Amino acid sequence: MRLLDLTLPSPALNLALDEALLLAAEDGAGPDEILRIWESPATMIVMGRSGQLEREVRLEECRRRGVPVFRRASGGGTVVLGPGCLAYAVVLPYSRYARLRMLDEAHAYVLDKLAAAIGRELPGVARQGISDLTWNIDGTSRKFSGNSLRCRREHFLYHGTILYDFDLSLVESLLAHPPREPDYREGRAHREFVSNLAVTREKLRAAISEAFGHPDVAEAWPRERTEELARGYVDLLAT
Repeated sequence: MRLLDLTLPSPALNLALDEALLLAAEDGAGPDEILRIWESPATMIVMGRSGQLEREVRLEECRRRGVPVFRRASGGGTVVLGPGCLAYAVVLPYSRYARLRMLDEAHAYVLDKLAAAIGRELPGVARQGISDLTWNIDGTSRKFSGNSLRCRREHFLYHGTILYDFDLSLVESLLAHPPREPDYREGRAHREFVSNLAVTREKLRAAISEAFGHPDVAEAWPRERTEELARGYVDLLAT
């Protein structure tokens, strides 16, 4: 496992780099296992590949605020990223983790590792729903992490977001209530459902690294492929 702690200067490049790491591993042009950590310097919305723009995003408010909307290569729900929201991505090979071809096993493998590592800093962290991490606050589960995956022939990409100092009002302002929700949400509005973790960025970053065995730092990354893929990540509100 290698660690790439790298935030690129544009939303499209940051989204493309996760995909490029997967494709590089698949082609044998990059590490077989790699963990990336990054944080968007500006607010943006990212939808799953089958997300419904008009049902999931408050379009007029996004246009008014100048918040771009992108579609990622993986599935899952729509999320808001920006300062105070740490993002991670991990690429793993099926050759060493064959059971992870089953999607429920893949979700459990990654999220249980993260829950255990973060839980050492903050009790009450758990995996819930299909691919959420939650924090128990006064007996109520509040979501702080949404995750998704993309599978290729020999590798898979698992990535997600972790809220630690995010402006939670943006979630309520920019996203509609999702068309599908986990049972534990119980119809709660965004403001009653999502939460920041009471953990600093430094401790959170260390916990993510710990979850995957404190990998050695990666020096190289697939720059040309990232730039090529980034051309396909366009602001859906500008098209």
